[in-house]
Amino acid sequence: MQKTTLYGKMVAEEVEILVDELSIRRRVKELADEISRDYEDLKPLIVAVLRGSFVFVADLIRELEVDAKVDFITLENYEAGCNARGQTRVMADSTSHLSGEHVIVVEDIVDSGLTLHYLYKDFLAREPKSIEIVALLSKASSRRADVRVKYVGFEIPDRFVFGYGLDLQGKYRGLPFVACLKDDREA
Repeated sequence: MQKTTLYGKMVAEEVEILVDELSIRRRVKELADEISRDYEDLKPLIVAVLRGSFVFVADLIRELEVDAKVDFITLENYEAGCNARGQTRVMADSTSHLSGEHVIVVEDIVDSGLTLHYLYKDFLAREPKSIEIVALLSKASSRRADVRVKYVGFEIPDRFVFGYGLDLQGKYRGLPFVACLKDDREA
């Protein structure tokens, strides 16, 4: 357990750093190297799922050794009715035509897998040559949908995390590490 300051101010809660800055930098480089090898003679289209992946995708594309096009999509998960969960809708779609492209979806975190399952099916209907997924974080223990993530940065426990692009109540996206609040476990 590590207490830390966030932006120079001590927070009221204790913060547990799950993935430190150096580990993230190293793993992003490794992922970029894997992708560069796999797409050596191709020009992949990277589609980042906003908002949480923006820091990850920026670092990832700077490390790539292949020429890649980059686009973005914004999705929203919402509840419709009292007990419905896992509804996904597109708030801002990719502006690229996916047909015939080698698409790499970049996601910040995969937990239930419902969002990526929806996105994968949607993108598949647009007839790309291939689709692969890269995620900085994975919570395999909380999967509710079958999704194949080819490139995974880190497997993490079933905790609510923030930092490195992910937010906590709209804050802390700029932290260089991934953290959670002490004893803040997801149900």
